[in-house]
Amino acid sequence: MNPNTPLNLGLAAAMTLFIGSAAAAEPPSTDEMWRIIQEQQKQIEALKSQINQTDQKVEATGDALEQVAATKSGSGGASWTERTRIGGYGELHYNNLEGKGGASDKDELDFHRFVLFFSHQFNDRIRLFSELELEHSVAGDGQKGEVELEQAYLEFDLNDRHRAKGGIFLIPVGILNETHEPPTFYGVERNPVEKNIIPTTWWAGGAALSGELGRGFSYDAGVHEGLNITDASYAVRKGRQKTSEADASDLAYTARLKWTGMPGVEIAGTVQHQTDIRQGLDAAAGSANLYELHTIIGKGPFGLRALYARWDLNGSGPAAVGADEQFGWYIEPSFKFTEQWGVFARYNLWDNAAGDSIDSEKKQIDVGVNFWPHPDVVLKADYQIQDNDDGKEQKGFNLGIGYQF
Repeated sequence: MNPNTPLNLGLAAAMTLFIGSAAAAEPPSTDEMWRIIQEQQKQIEALKSQINQTDQKVEATGDALEQVAATKSGSGGASWTERTRIGGYGELHYNNLEGKGGASDKDELDFHRFVLFFSHQFNDRIRLFSELELEHSVAGDGQKGEVELEQAYLEFDLNDRHRAKGGIFLIPVGILNETHEPPTFYGVERNPVEKNIIPTTWWAGGAALSGELGRGFSYDAGVHEGLNITDASYAVRKGRQKTSEADASDLAYTARLKWTGMPGVEIAGTVQHQTDIRQGLDAAAGSANLYELHTIIGKGPFGLRALYARWDLNGSGPAAVGADEQFGWYIEPSFKFTEQWGVFARYNLWDNAAGDSIDSEKKQIDVGVNFWPHPDVVLKADYQIQDNDDGKEQKGFNLGIGYQF
């Protein structure tokens, strides 16, 4: 082989370059390594400084956003719209009743109630709740309906378990007086015992305390405007002043104790004292006391409601017409076949003139069905039979549709 051929000369040149490169890739010296480490350490320190500066900027931005939100909301929390709530309920009734013994027939279609709730949370401890109601669709001079402010009170948290409120509020008594949205009870019309004896719906202006006592017990206690019964029958329902320029000469005092220590069970009792049911304008009217006890039981598909209420009117005027004792009670078993269908039966007995020997009791039996196509929407149908001592009776059926939101 000729070493001077072009191929051999190229191989020799390539070997020379390879040997030179191998010599250049030799490990750096100790001094060189120390210099490289120092430079990398400087770069790491610079990166750490940049990260710290970035974190400080992010934190400052978050604080600024929180301050802006607090300024807009005024409470350091949710916005005004998030702290304001609107709700309501309504119910349309059709009554087809046949009267006898002097009672009138009733064939009527009525949008009985249209109600709007407004509430606002001023801060974590202070809130407003209000309820405005239109009854019978049209209100005004010569109209059958009326507009009523049934609730408008401020509530203050005293601590985690006790609260105070002032304004117009529902009296804490009975089952339906505070909770009467149509999807929450059976029957097209509210039961006659709570209507005529308690009397539901009953609201008054004043101040009250409420809270939890532990072991399932809670309480309510309030002072508020009293009744002003101007009717000669002294029927308590006709004495509600509804905080409309109410005479506050003689106040009333209400206290309730409730136990809900077992799931699905509520037991509650209310005592009320009326200083003078005629606000000092009738010497024969006198004071009065109300006693009420009820239970609500719901176990699976079975339900039971029962209530007893009694008034003792102490004046000679009520005693003269037998109204010194007024009482009523009802019992209402129910059964839900599904979440949408439920049936009930209710026996009601009441007497607004039970203080004399004249037979004046009223009795009513209701049976019916509720259908909930949505938990907050209900269709109702029931049949009622009255059997009154005075012979004035109505029987027939009622249909209703109601909602809440």
